[in-house]
Amino acid sequence: MKIGIVGTGNVGSTAAYSMALRGIGSELILVDHHPALAQSHAMDILHATPFSHPIHIHAGTYPDLAGCEVVILAAGVNQLPGETRMQLLSRNAAVFAEVVPQIMRYVDNPILLVATNPLDVMTHITTSLSGLPANRVIGSGTILDTARFRALLAEIYGISPDAVHAYVLGEHGDSEVLVWSSAEVAGMPLRQFASLCATPLTDEAKKNIDYEVRHAAYRIIEGKGATYYGIGAALASIVRCILFDERMVFTASTLLSEIEGVKNVTLSLPLVIGREGMQMQIYPPLDANEKEALRNSALIIRENIKLARY
Repeated sequence: MKIGIVGTGNVGSTAAYSMALRGIGSELILVDHHPALAQSHAMDILHATPFSHPIHIHAGTYPDLAGCEVVILAAGVNQLPGETRMQLLSRNAAVFAEVVPQIMRYVDNPILLVATNPLDVMTHITTSLSGLPANRVIGSGTILDTARFRALLAEIYGISPDAVHAYVLGEHGDSEVLVWSSAEVAGMPLRQFASLCATPLTDEAKKNIDYEVRHAAYRIIEGKGATYYGIGAALASIVRCILFDERMVFTASTLLSEIEGVKNVTLSLPLVIGREGMQMQIYPPLDANEKEALRNSALIIRENIKLARY
């Protein structure tokens, strides 16, 4: 599989490095507004391939994306310390108005994987600009938020994150919804498992976990300026899922005709992802409070979609 990455800053280059280390794809094309940056990353990652997998990687321009089956969009400006993802909207919408038509000019029917914030609005914009069906435009969404949620629970209860099944839905941002009501460990309700571990799931514990998940990006940005390792690995996993038609379930962002009474909005639900992109949307059981929180999240995204100019 030939894979393109447009935007080779921290996120795009880390995704490329993650795919090279894991042997995902046969050819990687890096495209950036600053060609020297893309070239430098391509050279550096190429020098890692003798220690990983023999992937052909090089820098190029938009015409070099021809033949790509998946294109990752990581172009745009970074979130500044103290800045919300939604405050990025006007700047990154203008970037995508230039980038997406260029991709579609040279690439026939790709799957577009969006990593640029504000993630859900940018995924919505990409779907509109590309003209592709919704199943072929996927945002990384809350895949990383879900991973953070599961990792924190796993750490508290001393188990592998693979045994934890819990989701974060809605906006990849401040209104995201941690779904506690259906969280499970090894098929057992989380609250029941917590009691077995003699570490009850108190309201205070839930509040602390919610805060850690919801504010993780802000803490990382404050400390080192950007988040990229987690999302780079997540993007590589989604591409692998597409490459091998794995039909795995990720909480990723896609266009929905309606959710909780909000129409034509893009946000994260559990998605079955395979060779053709999004294969199925899954709406997990939610309690009344979670449904209301998800509706609120959808309304926030919908209002920002209306504000977008592209």
